[in-house]
Amino acid sequence: MEGSIAESPHVIKPVEKIPDTMPILPLRETVVFPETVTPLAVGQERSVKLIDDVLHKDKMIGLATIRKTEVEVAGPDDIYSVGTAAIIHKMLKVPDGSLRILVQGVKRIKIVDYTMTDPYLVARVNVLEDKMEMTKEVEALSRNLQNVFTRIIGLVPYLPEELQMAASNVDDPSALCYLIASAIKIKTEEKQELLEEIDVEKRMRRLTVILNRELEVFELGSKIQNEVQSEMDKTQREYFLRQQMKAIQEELGETDEIAAEVNELRGQIDELDLPEEVDRQARRELDRLSKLQPAAAEYSVIRTYLDWIITIPWNKGTTDNLDISRAQQVLDEDHYDLEKVKNRILEYLSVAKLKQEAAGSMAGPILCFVGPPGVGKTSLGHSIARALERKFIRISVGGVRDEAEIRGHRRTYIGAMPGTIIRAIRDSDSNNPVFMIDEMDKLGADFRGDPSSALLEVLDPEQHFSFRDHYLDLPFDLSKVLFIATANILDTIPPALRDRMEVIELSGYTEEEKIHIAKKYLISKQTEANGLNPKNISFTDKAILRIIQDFTREAGLRNLEREIGSVCRKAAREIAEGRKGKFKIDEKAVEEYLGKKRYFSEARRMTSEPGVATGLAWTMSGGDIIFIEATAMHGKGMLTLTGQLGDVMKESAQAALSWVRSHSDALGIPEDYFQNHDVHVHVPAGAVPKDGPSAGVTMTTALASLAIGKPVASNIGMTGEVTLSGKVLPIGGLKEKVLAARRAGLNTVILPRENEKDLDDVPEHLRKTMTFILADEVSDVLNAALLDGKAAKAVAAAEKRAVSRKKAAAGRAKARKATGGKKATARKAAAGAKRNPSPRKASSAKSGGRGKVSPKK
Repeated sequence: MEGSIAESPHVIKPVEKIPDTMPILPLRETVVFPETVTPLAVGQERSVKLIDDVLHKDKMIGLATIRKTEVEVAGPDDIYSVGTAAIIHKMLKVPDGSLRILVQGVKRIKIVDYTMTDPYLVARVNVLEDKMEMTKEVEALSRNLQNVFTRIIGLVPYLPEELQMAASNVDDPSALCYLIASAIKIKTEEKQELLEEIDVEKRMRRLTVILNRELEVFELGSKIQNEVQSEMDKTQREYFLRQQMKAIQEELGETDEIAAEVNELRGQIDELDLPEEVDRQARRELDRLSKLQPAAAEYSVIRTYLDWIITIPWNKGTTDNLDISRAQQVLDEDHYDLEKVKNRILEYLSVAKLKQEAAGSMAGPILCFVGPPGVGKTSLGHSIARALERKFIRISVGGVRDEAEIRGHRRTYIGAMPGTIIRAIRDSDSNNPVFMIDEMDKLGADFRGDPSSALLEVLDPEQHFSFRDHYLDLPFDLSKVLFIATANILDTIPPALRDRMEVIELSGYTEEEKIHIAKKYLISKQTEANGLNPKNISFTDKAILRIIQDFTREAGLRNLEREIGSVCRKAAREIAEGRKGKFKIDEKAVEEYLGKKRYFSEARRMTSEPGVATGLAWTMSGGDIIFIEATAMHGKGMLTLTGQLGDVMKESAQAALSWVRSHSDALGIPEDYFQNHDVHVHVPAGAVPKDGPSAGVTMTTALASLAIGKPVASNIGMTGEVTLSGKVLPIGGLKEKVLAARRAGLNTVILPRENEKDLDDVPEHLRKTMTFILADEVSDVLNAALLDGKAAKAVAAAEKRAVSRKKAAAGRAKARKATGGKKATARKAAAGAKRNPSPRKASSAKSGGRGKVSPKK
């Protein structure tokens, strides 16, 4: 396996006679074309013997290229079947034992089969003749090849100019193709493809494509080289001019430009009261700058670095206003309700005031506001800054995936700059602003780093007094900064980061609170934003309530403000068109301006049939209601679950079905009901993923309703986890779920008894107007949701029918009748007790301090 040592092709007069059998010399990454001369290096022992034998005979040899270069000893299967018959003109022995030969390609050959493989390859061959018809197209292709090849010769240093003359003197199109293909450096596969093509016109077209590609690459490289050379010439010219200008300034006694800039920077550093380490670093970099020329690459890097050091407010801050009563007034002006949040903020300010009076330090905890969108998390930060008379800055870290966004890039990178923390501090021009980090729960992470890990130092009161940005590489004291983070949910915040923050939860607003906020804040804001004033427009309370109930369905206020703005815009248009008088927006005007209602209370319609129950769910946008639908069809007891349910919710459905089946007798369900029916449980909407255990009681109620044949009360929403033993376990997010029930028009909520303490978080007016049923077991839930007077009679009748079906067993029938009579009597007594509650029960409900709270029955 040999290769070319230096290709120097020339057209040679071909030899006509080609033997039928000849030795084959494998070539590595080299293709020899007919009518060209090529030098080769021969090194392998078997190849040296082949050359020696050939030189003692007719000097005719077959040259074929190896398919894969990694093959050490090529066999028949490793060699292309099309090669070139050649004559060895010269041979030179080298001291290392290898040979240098000069071969002349004669004819293209095709290897038919191999007659010998040892000590070298010998094969029978056939000559492949060209197919060519001299047409105008062939002539045009020849001229085009000559022109393109001439242009390439002018761009490529390794091609001698003599080739241009040689190519122009070749009249045979086939020989021209061989000459050009052997001269340029292209892939071995492409050269082999040209060699194997017997149609001269097709070969010329293929070679034209290859030459044009190579020409484009050579022209691009030449362009790049010219641009680089031009830039170098420009840089040298600027250097000489600056040196001349420097000499002229020295002769005239003028100040050096670089010295003037360095003196200006030194003066700015002297005026600043920088920390010791920062001042030392700044002066060190300034000394380096003074020794560099402006044309140096590092000059601009150091200059930018010094600009950042000078513009950062190391010791510049605002004076806090710690008047607690004023802070209370500001918070009340900007936000309605949120008493728990306001009290926590005032506590923080009070502690800060005492600590500042004692030690001059105001370092404190990091606050994190968590709640659904639109409840006022960001605006609370503005209010805190206004109350303290501090600067306010806000950054959003939602979707940030690069750790360098927080800490910055090191100065070794081109275009490096500090991270968002230091940049925001610089923009605020204060070292103690109120710093809000928004969308904390939407941080990302990938191969570039984990931003949440970088925030650990920023938000740790024990560490951030010496925060080091990668770009500055200097400690900056963040302990004076009041950090406030916001998030919609806590689950996606890493535990280590969550542990460094004090979480303050903000829940959604009730309808009454939304009406008050709209009257006090939103209407005046939208009126002003749309060019109106209170003399032009006013809203009635019923109109606001109509917008809240029929056109919005949210925990916050954004959609409400958007709809109020829509009404104001329509009124502004009518005023602009010439209408006089004041607009009074009532319910009729709301429907006229906003159209038909968009949201409806579906609980009554959805639960009108057995097998449907209304559950309460917590979402990142607040609370919402969900419907659990169950249906049965003839089958073999299979359970099907749909609605994009998570694993936990699927397990809750399995537990609910198991409990209902195990209590079939008590519920009056035929024994073979679940054996002969398949059950399908679906939770709309099917496109929304759902998970969690709190739908357990709702699924149990839906399955029981389906099997008994009685619908669930349409005014009841329920929540709670269910165990196989029928226990109702506590859940989270109770306030959001109660608000969702109220928005959906439900007035009764069934909840676990262990969540009774959480009712303190529910607004007092809701506790007075809604009924809360506390459940310990599933039977409490079913009694409240299904077993009213009529349902109790239906269950008793179902039990009697179940007894009558078993009358065939005479001895057992009497026992069943007796048992059935006792159960019926007990249920009648329970129904009577329900219709006539005892004074003790009524007083318990009244004294609970939670409105209508029903204890366990």
